[in-house]
Amino acid sequence: MAASAFPPHPFPDHALLDCGDGEKLERFGAVVVRRPDPQALWPRALQDADWRKADLTFVRDEASGGRGGQWISGTGARGPEWPVRYGDATFLARPTPFKHVGIFPEQASNWDLVARARPAFGVERPRLLNLFGYTGVASVLALRAEYEVTHVDASKTSLAWARDNLGASGLAADAMKIVLDDALAFTQREARRAARYQVVLLDPPHHGRGPRGEKWQFEDSIGALVQAVQSVLADRALVVLSSYAIGCSPLTLENLLADLGSPGLGAGALEAGELVLAEQGPRARLLPAGFCARWSRGLDLPRGAR
Repeated sequence: MAASAFPPHPFPDHALLDCGDGEKLERFGAVVVRRPDPQALWPRALQDADWRKADLTFVRDEASGGRGGQWISGTGARGPEWPVRYGDATFLARPTPFKHVGIFPEQASNWDLVARARPAFGVERPRLLNLFGYTGVASVLALRAEYEVTHVDASKTSLAWARDNLGASGLAADAMKIVLDDALAFTQREARRAARYQVVLLDPPHHGRGPRGEKWQFEDSIGALVQAVQSVLADRALVVLSSYAIGCSPLTLENLLADLGSPGLGAGALEAGELVLAEQGPRARLLPAGFCARWSRGLDLPRGAR
């Protein structure tokens, strides 16, 4: 019996070249990146010589408890940032001290879902709220799909990166509403203002701080945030909740979103599973890359988890 996973969506400018022995080898645009991945417990398929050709390699800093580290450049490294394309959008990949490069290719199936859902809302420009919006990849793609986007994050650095991605994709700086705020506080204010959104994207970290010192801890805060989201949903709506490095299962996320339905508007459709990356080559192994739940109401969308 196969595990329930959302099939990865094609992303030509990204490839999972190999994974195993606690690492993954990926290509983002023209740059090959090597970094740790605790899920890749099986043996690698490629030879050590292939892995040593990586343009950038992330090495954990054991003094930080493994939470941070540094990047080591190979002979083909492209400098502090480089472009990565998805569809008609361009994003800037940048190595961070936390092994990320600002683009999460396992989210491509969610990006595709949002784009395909737009006509089903029955309005010219559906409103999309991207909470914990980070570098703005999902927001820029939603703009390209003709949504009206509100992008919220608690980090000034992340918001600046999102603005840079707007520019890299040929979009104006004011193409979307960019908000520096705590996700829960902002959503609760939107509920009091009777704001309504057709799509809400939730991609929260395990823990963090808001711009005014608000504490975010997934286990303590996600329930209140889902309740606030319920209050800002339009009659026809889509909610996507994903998580990384959190001690819960897809069933946990499914149960969280199950309460979004209301007696007057119906319970909605719900599915949950894993986000994955498909390894290129004959093995085509699936690398787990986080959990995801999708809830929709009033939409005729194909189910994605398999």
